[in-house]
Amino acid sequence: MLSYDSVDDAATVRKSPLPNDAMTNESPADIDLSDPQYYLNRELSELAFQSRVLNEALDDRNPLLERVRFLAIFTKNLDEFFMKRIGGLKQQIDAGVTERTTDGRTPREQWEEAIDKARPMFKQQAACYREDILPALAAEGIHICDYDELTADEQSEMRDYFEMSVLPTLTPLSFDPAHPFPFISNLSLSMAVLTSGDDDEPTFTRVKIPQNRPRLVEVDTDTDEIRYVLLEEVIRANLDLLFPNVEVLDTAVFKLTRNAEVRRNEEVAEDLIDMIEEVLEQRRFATVVRLEIEDDAPDSVKDLLVEQLNLDEREVFSLPGPLDYREFMDLTDLDRPDLKLDSWTPQPHPRLHDLGRNEAGFKTDKETIFDEIRRKDVLLHHPYHSFGDTVQQFLDAAANDPNVLAIKAAIYRTASDSKVIQALIDAADNGKQVAAMVELKARFDEQNNLEWVRKLEEEGIHVAYGTIGLKTHTKTALVVREEEDGVRLYSHVATGNYHSETAKGYVDLGMLTADRDIGQDLVKVFNFFTGPSLDEEFRKLLIAPVTMRNEFTKCIRREAEHARAGRPARIVAKMNALEDPGIVEELYKASMAGVDIDLLVRDICRLRPGIDGLSETVTVRSVVDRFLEHSRIFYFENAGDPDYYIGSADWMTRNLDKRVEAIAPVEDHDIREQLRFILELGFADNRKAWEMNTDGTYDQLTPGDDPEVRMQSILMGQALAANTQSELPMGMPALHPNVPETLLVESNPTFMTSREDTDQLTADIENGSLRPMEVSSDTAASEPTLVDESGQPLDDVSDQSRSGEATEAVASENGDPRAILDRFPEKWYVPKSNHYEYAVRTPEGDRDYRKTAAAAAKLLTKYYGSDAQ
Repeated sequence: MLSYDSVDDAATVRKSPLPNDAMTNESPADIDLSDPQYYLNRELSELAFQSRVLNEALDDRNPLLERVRFLAIFTKNLDEFFMKRIGGLKQQIDAGVTERTTDGRTPREQWEEAIDKARPMFKQQAACYREDILPALAAEGIHICDYDELTADEQSEMRDYFEMSVLPTLTPLSFDPAHPFPFISNLSLSMAVLTSGDDDEPTFTRVKIPQNRPRLVEVDTDTDEIRYVLLEEVIRANLDLLFPNVEVLDTAVFKLTRNAEVRRNEEVAEDLIDMIEEVLEQRRFATVVRLEIEDDAPDSVKDLLVEQLNLDEREVFSLPGPLDYREFMDLTDLDRPDLKLDSWTPQPHPRLHDLGRNEAGFKTDKETIFDEIRRKDVLLHHPYHSFGDTVQQFLDAAANDPNVLAIKAAIYRTASDSKVIQALIDAADNGKQVAAMVELKARFDEQNNLEWVRKLEEEGIHVAYGTIGLKTHTKTALVVREEEDGVRLYSHVATGNYHSETAKGYVDLGMLTADRDIGQDLVKVFNFFTGPSLDEEFRKLLIAPVTMRNEFTKCIRREAEHARAGRPARIVAKMNALEDPGIVEELYKASMAGVDIDLLVRDICRLRPGIDGLSETVTVRSVVDRFLEHSRIFYFENAGDPDYYIGSADWMTRNLDKRVEAIAPVEDHDIREQLRFILELGFADNRKAWEMNTDGTYDQLTPGDDPEVRMQSILMGQALAANTQSELPMGMPALHPNVPETLLVESNPTFMTSREDTDQLTADIENGSLRPMEVSSDTAASEPTLVDESGQPLDDVSDQSRSGEATEAVASENGDPRAILDRFPEKWYVPKSNHYEYAVRTPEGDRDYRKTAAAAAKLLTKYYGSDAQ
């Protein structure tokens, strides 16, 4: 049985948490879905996610160097949060914006609450380092020393190192009547130095800690132990060499964070490249949004920085040193496997490994990757599958295949030494038509992408830079190949970037397909990048900003119609963020209709689960583990004829309305089976999963007495196992003894309705034109005793499950759930599922699964009417 470790890391609302029974007696018509209390704040929800990231450093169950890695990740993530989100809010405040968000907050209220929420997190990080990590490292022979802990000989060596290797790189910048206040670059560590002056007024000098010198300076030692001292401490201890003939009165290390949300007007831009270069320049000098400074810094230094940088006192974070843990990531390179997670090497895909090679390893003209894709769609799952042996292999093969006519690719982010770009260059050199869409507005990758644009153009490749008013976020590639039966299109539709390095640490999916309809849809998308307009009709792909929102809305509403008609209805979605208020409202309506909704949302989630009468059928979980969960999967049960989708878009307003995105339907049975297994794993994980409460707080799941289930570890094992299986069409096994197989259903012809039929669905059912398939009397017959889902007598049902006390003991709309369950024991049973507590038999002999006693009782009341009163 699962248990929970509760932490207060939530994106809580300003009002008191809504009581779980606050709307028990309200009908859906009485609920105002525009009420701000039903929506969590975007910024606070992101900080809740960052708290879960920080927990990986705090969790002493993790290996020591894995904890150090998450200290560094947390620093990087919060730096970006302040640059983007806090910077954007401050920009709105300065512009006088007072409009409230869906959750009822003004920009200033969000800014204040986010800063107040972040402050204790920084202190928690510092305490973790000082009280846990530092002593634990020392116990393992890895010492990060204070300078005065060094011996006299070691200090002498450090002084020599400083004089020879550090001092020449330093440029002291003083602030006095002859010198203006120095420019301080974003995210750079600096040291404020106060020295004695001629008129008794100390002189302020800024010294930048050089970023081209190791932050962790290794101390030579004759022992097996490893000793470091921080570079800022080496500089601090030897300032007399930098400031001769003056007295150093005091010092303080500090760090500035600047706003990354600089204004740009794309509508009047004459040249997009010039605009991006201007943005990069403006970002260097943007408004300061945070000052981190050592907590023992002199008040005079702090006051001077606040005044000169025009800071609010709320933006000052006084913290114990060290400031900034990004460079501590270097410790993870130490050869100490005993202090790390087991190493992981992405595996070849069993269907793509050694294609075009014989047993001796020599290339042949047989069985190309295109033959394999044409035979059957291929699902790629990174970092379990190697990026180089899958996506890169696909592009390299296309670049060198004499039958390939053209290659088109959309690049949002890519590596600085990208082999993907090189494949496009090789293709052009081989005489193929090549078109690349390189998004110049990919935040923090603008400079890298600018360099690739220039490189591609130098090679004569046609490059599109982006679209006015939109970002191109779709992760797609198209290969046009001439074959014996005509020209064929090969497509790659993915959830992640064409970035070989992030593919080693981000969990992403991709599908290689020869589906003609998907290929033709991608032709339209790529034509838009270079042409004047985006088509609004597509055969299979859901494309933002033209069709995706509408199609997802239809899918959600269709599930609601199924639920109202008593048919199986379920939504399961995995994504990075659920932020769009319109989608949240649709999910609330679907839940009120009785749709079971299970969401794996890694990061931001505005929706509040578990509110009686509104979202009682909704579960929200988040998985935080060694790899960043980045894949998007969408499942709609559709009365037993389910739809699966994967693609680049989250359910965020920016993805649905302000970006070019692509979501692809998955029709191959084996790939759908693999996606089902991934979703089941997400809800079976009891080691790295967190479950959201109604008030927005999260509880971390723990195994309790059950076997530990860790999604990412299981998938690594499945990828390894795949290498030993010659016939594995789905790429890796899709089963595990500790993972239930009752989470999702596969195709069932009971009902088959398209999204286009949704509006007529209710009327058609009432008119009798759609009916469930008839079932035999044997199937529909009720067993005389309580049974499990296999039909066997259930003699040892726990009192807790039998009575419904495993969940809240609340009254259903027609009475006590326990009384109804006791009255109809033959109409329900306890399924073998870690996800559902109850399975209710329908009058047609089917089964509807429910999570709570109250929900099961309501279903019994609905199906058996007057008998249940």
